[in-house]
Amino acid sequence: MQQERYEAAAFRRLLKHLQTRTDVQNIDLMNLAGFCRNCLADWYREAASDDGLPMDKQTARTLIYGMPPEEWKQRYQRPATAEALAQFNDPSKPSTE
Repeated sequence: MQQERYEAAAFRRLLKHLQTRTDVQNIDLMNLAGFCRNCLADWYREAASDDGLPMDKQTARTLIYGMPPEEWKQRYQRPATAEALAQFNDPSKPSTE
């Protein structure tokens, strides 16, 4: 299962990158890529649940953020700009589901 090892390594590197790039806001990630840290936490939690390990949202988000999400928000989250909110709420953009 070399592919799974490579995928896991890439995922760990992505997490480290996002934990280091605290200047990148979730709304900007959503607007540009269609996913954010919270999405990654949801996907992680779903994968754990599929494997028989129930996990709550708080635990998954703490793993992804590298700290409790409330602490991350207090330290790093900035108010969203009007432009970012408008782009996020634009009904014509492609769905991420």
